[in-house]
Amino acid sequence: MELTVFSDERFMKEALKEAQKAFEADEVPVGAVVVHKNTIIARAHNYTEHLNDVTAHAEMQAFTAAADYLGSKYLDECTLYVTLEPCVMCAGAAFWTQIGKVVFGAADERRGYRAAAEKSILHPKTEVVNGIMAEECGALVKNFFKSKR
Repeated sequence: MELTVFSDERFMKEALKEAQKAFEADEVPVGAVVVHKNTIIARAHNYTEHLNDVTAHAEMQAFTAAADYLGSKYLDECTLYVTLEPCVMCAGAAFWTQIGKVVFGAADERRGYRAAAEKSILHPKTEVVNGIMAEECGALVKNFFKSKR
């Protein structure tokens, strides 16, 4: 019997697959997955251009799908894996979902929630892990914007 290893890197690779889909769709390449009990229950990527909706960030799409899957607006037993540090809007939504853990890849020093507030916007019980596969996550975003210039 093969032992399955559940790790932050494994789930971040799945978020990176979503970010690649966004890149290919000419969206800012951010991907997210929500994990509950070691199972991915939601996958999403940025969809703002396609929907013409500034709120259609990967995290927002993933929260909606995860809440629908669980039949609950609270995601306190879930982990969000996202390739780029959430913005203030997405961190605020994470607060309201009471997400148990947020794992992000690349830091966003200009638009990330940590740069925008003195006090964390996330729920006080939310655990945060950053820098998981940061180089790979950041490279995708940099390549996207380099191609736009």
